[in-house]
Amino acid sequence: MIEGLIGKKIGMTQQFDEQGNAIPVTIIQVGPCTVIQTRTEGRDGYSALQLGFVEEKSKRKPNKAMEGHFQKSGIPPTKVLREFQYETKEEVKEGDQFFVDIFQVGDKVDVVGTSKGKGFAGVIKRWGFHGGKSTHGSMFHRSPGSIGCSADPSHVLKGTKLPGQMGDERVTVKNLLIIETDKEHNLLVVKGAVPGAKGGYLLIKKTNFQAKSTGKEKKE
Repeated sequence: MIEGLIGKKIGMTQQFDEQGNAIPVTIIQVGPCTVIQTRTEGRDGYSALQLGFVEEKSKRKPNKAMEGHFQKSGIPPTKVLREFQYETKEEVKEGDQFFVDIFQVGDKVDVVGTSKGKGFAGVIKRWGFHGGKSTHGSMFHRSPGSIGCSADPSHVLKGTKLPGQMGDERVTVKNLLIIETDKEHNLLVVKGAVPGAKGGYLLIKKTNFQAKSTGKEKKE
């Protein structure tokens, strides 16, 4: 059993349940994911699988280091590489593939992605500040206001909400319910929204997954 897979956000739509209620859902292309490298407790100190997300051939070539990494495993280069935990009792070798069928309808997953970048934003857009009066002559409309602390502690406190970069951050949405799976087209339908824009890469992990080691492997 493996912790999760790499996917790509296709987009959002809606479905209707038996009562006729509209349910917002996200469609994700999950896999196929190829095992590029195996991590073992004896060699690396932990058990994991390095997976590559297989998609249409890209015009962009990997650098020399990554090219050698893929040649060593005898697998064509992939754009995205991520590591996932797995149960060591299962025999997995380089070149094996995992598909969307590791997930079942009714299961819950945690989806990790990069949120949409909003650029440089002020405190009203970034933090929801109310701002000052809009009437003419107030001289205080969308400013953050005073942030000074006088003589004690005489510096701006860490974590103060100020203007800055908004979005483009790693975000995890937990406990999303799987509504439907389509192995033929490698599609997964989950209830609710996931981070990022269409075409963004995601990590889909099983909620509360815990890898169980057999304890047979020994460090060299």
